[in-house]
Amino acid sequence: MSKHRKKFISFVEEAMAKGAKMSQEEIMFSYKGILYPATVCSPETFKALESFEARSDDVFLAGYPKSGTNWVGQILTDLVVTSQKNNESVEDEELEEFPYLEVGDAEKYQRMAKLPYRRVIFTHLPPQNLPDSIFKNKTKILLLLRNPKDVATSFYYFTNALAPLPSYKNWDDYFSAFMLGQMPWGSYFDYVLEWNKHADDDNVMTITYEELKANRASGVKRISEFFDLHLTDEEIQGVVDRSSFQAMKENSDKTHGAFGNVLFRKGDVSDWKSLFKEDHNQEMDTKFEECLSGTKLGEKLNYKKYCKA
Repeated sequence: MSKHRKKFISFVEEAMAKGAKMSQEEIMFSYKGILYPATVCSPETFKALESFEARSDDVFLAGYPKSGTNWVGQILTDLVVTSQKNNESVEDEELEEFPYLEVGDAEKYQRMAKLPYRRVIFTHLPPQNLPDSIFKNKTKILLLLRNPKDVATSFYYFTNALAPLPSYKNWDDYFSAFMLGQMPWGSYFDYVLEWNKHADDDNVMTITYEELKANRASGVKRISEFFDLHLTDEEIQGVVDRSSFQAMKENSDKTHGAFGNVLFRKGDVSDWKSLFKEDHNQEMDTKFEECLSGTKLGEKLNYKKYCKA
């Protein structure tokens, strides 16, 4: 499954080269109160995004950074490509675009208008910053959530490993920035809280990283049915087999180049226990209680099971 890969690798390599030449002060910019990496996003792109026209048959994946969007994005792309196996246009490399909606140049959306049926699009944006056409046209969105402690842990290793993102001297400095929402794409807690407003929307399906890890076959089948992809049981099983973390990690040099080693680091649940100390746990537990306790998505995250020391 190679869709998006060549341009994905080229784009990331260029961003990493740019980031290596920039100071920590230059790496990020603020747009509507949220920080973004200047190597891959721009105010001009965000302005152009406002007029993006979503289609009712688009396949959207939304998730906060390091929630597993690259993993689940590959699953989604594989499902769509498999469902359209007789449509040669889905593999047209000339029509490929970097899959994250908000990443790229301002002319990207004009090119995307030429993409064929069932565009697969990823985004880290909260719903209030997405184009109005997505909700107006009832475009289906798979919302991916992951427990905040594992997100914070994964993001720590990720941001320190990539030149286009800020780096931190130690875990304590990073943790303070994460809890204050001073991260690329903003606050995790604000992100989940904003999406909670759409938790009951018919065009939004929520799935957690943890439940997909626990039963990938069931999750893949549900995702396929939500997007009306009409795959056979054998085709579903093929996607399941190709989407194990180990299989994707072993194939990451082909799908993501050198970037793959950073993206597919561990893929574990509860890796946060290797970094969190008592004071970190207390602060995160309090923040979750204040922001997300009693919300539908807060319950979906099953915080007591996955985040209690």
